[in-house]
Amino acid sequence: MFRSHVLQFKHNFKFECRRCKNISSEEIKLGLPAEARHRLANGPGLQEFLSNPPRNWEEYDGKLKREKGESERLRLPPWLKTNIPTGSNYSRIRDQLRQLNLHTVCEEARCPNIGECWGGGKHGSATATIMLLGDTCTRGCRFCSVKTSRAPPPPDPSEPVNTAVAIAAWGLDYVVLTSVDRDDLPDGGSHHFAETVREIKHQNSNILVECLVPDFRGDLDAVKTIADSGLDVYAHNIETVESLTPYVRDRRAQYRQSLKVLNVAKEVNPDLITKSSIMLGLGETDEQVQQTLKDLQDVGVDCVTLGQYMQPTKRHLKVVEYVTPSKFQHWEEVGNSMGFLYTASGPLVRSSYKAGEFFIASILQKRKVNAK
Repeated sequence: MFRSHVLQFKHNFKFECRRCKNISSEEIKLGLPAEARHRLANGPGLQEFLSNPPRNWEEYDGKLKREKGESERLRLPPWLKTNIPTGSNYSRIRDQLRQLNLHTVCEEARCPNIGECWGGGKHGSATATIMLLGDTCTRGCRFCSVKTSRAPPPPDPSEPVNTAVAIAAWGLDYVVLTSVDRDDLPDGGSHHFAETVREIKHQNSNILVECLVPDFRGDLDAVKTIADSGLDVYAHNIETVESLTPYVRDRRAQYRQSLKVLNVAKEVNPDLITKSSIMLGLGETDEQVQQTLKDLQDVGVDCVTLGQYMQPTKRHLKVVEYVTPSKFQHWEEVGNSMGFLYTASGPLVRSSYKAGEFFIASILQKRKVNAK
């Protein structure tokens, strides 16, 4: 769930969406400045962002699914094993975050990709998603390890400026802002979010900003505040299929409410790219995943990511199934055939995903060029 990035993407494939029919990546490049075209041509592809690209995982004979009534935890399959975070980039970002009293969802949610993203990987592009409004959530979703409290500490009034300063210092071109749920605040923290976006754009108007936001209890004025803040990508996660929502998410988080939030954001600002994410491995059926994708498409969502649910601690929901890389590939093909602008699907994919954001950045840059 996190990343911030330069404009590099390599795949020569076609996609279709409601506004952009049969546009190839080569056509996207033609509308960009020469330097941007060069970076796209030489940038990494999707598979290069996977720490351990799957090989013959079909030969794995370990148990991948718990049957009804079974309580034991499944053994982690080899395609989900990642390296321990190390390196100078990782240490530098961690230290700077501490100095500025900033939090990241990378740490709080115990994301398995933190070493690759903070360390920069072999491409040297260190990335992290900043988590606004503190590190304590007012909700208690059964899949999430973020701290919870009915009365978290008040937001840090200097956080919008500190965040903008840090992002400018890192020289990022694409940043993701997210937050805990703050049901204790009258506006859910939406004005704090919007102020942070404006501060970032003030520091550097060329930085592309994605906001991965809560549902604000369905408060559509709060949704409008975010949608009109100057951001580029509005993201809100549906998380799971409708029938599992009451079991997986906090009771205040409702499936139809999340769809409404995404729909209103697009209605308020049709130029926004909207984005959502689905976790697999919680006991959902293929038919339910298909329906969730259709529901997201019906409310105008442009980009969707699908990743493996990972149990963060023994107190949280157990994994029902470890979905194979080939099944994730199937859902990526389904998403592309449905006409989403971008579909990222893989075991280690999270709602903010490096390759996807490289690609989204190229679309946004092309729109800016065409608007001139």
